[in-house]
Amino acid sequence: MSEQESRQGLWSSLREAVAGSHGRDYTKGSIDRAIFMLSVPMVLEMCMESLFGIVDIFFVAKLGKEAMAAAALTESTLTLLFAVAMGLSMGTTAIIARRIGEKNNDDAGVAAAQSLIAGVAISIVIGVVGAWQAPNLLRVMGAEPEVIRIGAGYTRTIYGGSATIFLLFLLNAIFRGSGDAAVAMRSLWLANGINILLNPVLIFGLGPFPELGVAGSAVGTTIGRGCGVLYQLYVLFSGSGRVSLRLKDIRLVPDVMTKLISLSLGGMFQYIVPMGSWTALIRMAATFGTSAVAGYALAVRIIIFLILPSWGMSNAAATLVGQNLGAGEPQRAEKSAWRAGFFNMLFLGSVGLAFLIWAPELVALFVSDPEVISVAAAALRIFSAGNVFYAYGMVMTQSFNGAGDTFTPTMINLACYWLFQIPLAWFLAFPAGIGFNGIFYAVPAAELALAALSIWMFRKGKWKTRKV
Repeated sequence: MSEQESRQGLWSSLREAVAGSHGRDYTKGSIDRAIFMLSVPMVLEMCMESLFGIVDIFFVAKLGKEAMAAAALTESTLTLLFAVAMGLSMGTTAIIARRIGEKNNDDAGVAAAQSLIAGVAISIVIGVVGAWQAPNLLRVMGAEPEVIRIGAGYTRTIYGGSATIFLLFLLNAIFRGSGDAAVAMRSLWLANGINILLNPVLIFGLGPFPELGVAGSAVGTTIGRGCGVLYQLYVLFSGSGRVSLRLKDIRLVPDVMTKLISLSLGGMFQYIVPMGSWTALIRMAATFGTSAVAGYALAVRIIIFLILPSWGMSNAAATLVGQNLGAGEPQRAEKSAWRAGFFNMLFLGSVGLAFLIWAPELVALFVSDPEVISVAAAALRIFSAGNVFYAYGMVMTQSFNGAGDTFTPTMINLACYWLFQIPLAWFLAFPAGIGFNGIFYAVPAAELALAALSIWMFRKGKWKTRKV
């Protein structure tokens, strides 16, 4: 094949990946092509999801480090909400991918309905409690009085709109599991476009809009997510995707709901563990002052945004593992995971090199405070040491989840984050006297441990026999 023909084939695949292809069977043909076709829209989807945080912190940073700290501490209190949403998403993707692999689209629709019922019910409870206790949540996280005064409205609004977070996660999990990753991508495009428009006008009171300060960021984000959810529901109920629903299908099916909850509980705890670790680390950082919190939070948001292609490849691996197991192709499922891990390693290694070289310049795009820049740049450079290990760890973890084995990665996370990362961070930061950099050193150490354990357990192959 000539170089020109290769380029034409690549562009053709790229166009198809972005536009979406309902007729493609990911259990047959080239594995590398399947990873590419699923990864492209999933990468773009994840970039759009993280763009919420990047846009928010970009505009909120203009209000000062107290506003930045309020946004960062609010995000850290969302541990339970995100863990439940991600856990349900994980169970949803695993069941739907397996049903699609079995060519059973009707049962995939039943699973989708159970996911939405569970998500709406849980989000109402979390939303009410979180909005009610917003100032106390910030206080528990160690926020200074001025941060609480400025940020309580932000926290209250984010929690009050938590249903949009849940539904955005769950609906995109439905589309990813079915192989309609382009739909999930487009919903995030819409949500972010609206968020980008509303954030500055609501924060600063541009034109006819009221000046809401940091709370304006939360209002813009919630409205943007809500519009994305409306688009997702339109596609799901219009019957234009691989999975479709009608209003009469939204009913409780006990056996499917039980299976979904069983899978999701492991997934929820799986995400509670690293998020709980994130909360513990930022709480430790808070003892070193507002600049340490703001710098740590900014570094984490930059990392999350720049490594999103890795999550796209990891989610693609989960879909391929689930669908291939459903189609009775366990060896193809395993090969898909290893190939996705290899591509992920190449990408994350490049990102780590960029962090080492340009960390201060990246941070300076968002803030001008020298103390915050110093903390964030140090964090980026230290975190980059774990990138190559993290590449395989995240793909293996998602592959377990795609197979419906949420227990194994949960135990791995528990060992690496709570039993290793948190004690190590505390020891390095305080008894060893390294300070907040000691907190950062614990992160790559934990990622190395996670990668080693994940690869060892994946090679044992018990996930291949998991029934979903």
